[in-house]
Amino acid sequence: MKMKKTDLKIYKARLIELRSRVRGDVSAMADSALRKTRSEANGDLSSMPIHMADIGTDNYEQEFTLSLMENDESTLDQIESALERIEDGVYGQCLECGKVIPKTRLTVLPYTPFCVKCAEKIQTT
Repeated sequence: MKMKKTDLKIYKARLIELRSRVRGDVSAMADSALRKTRSEANGDLSSMPIHMADIGTDNYEQEFTLSLMENDESTLDQIESALERIEDGVYGQCLECGKVIPKTRLTVLPYTPFCVKCAEKIQTT
């Protein structure tokens, strides 16, 4: 069963807006995590040596931000795949079982390729 063209337009618009927002988040995190030195980030103009604990905190924050960026990159890939499924005419169908993904699920996760049952099965294996 194919989705109506009006519904597809709505989901496509949501996916494009979500892609734009996630791309902006990734760019902002990259700028924050990778381009600022400690003194720039804190406004510290002192030439005093940095305490080892501060270096550890900085490293943790950078790794955490990089982890968030990696997660957002995965989300971007899923969004791109969903947009391709719209173009291919198979958006809204579970890639595992072929059944229709309920609109309530697509409203929450417009880029999901699986129905709830198949997603749970995939996550537990």
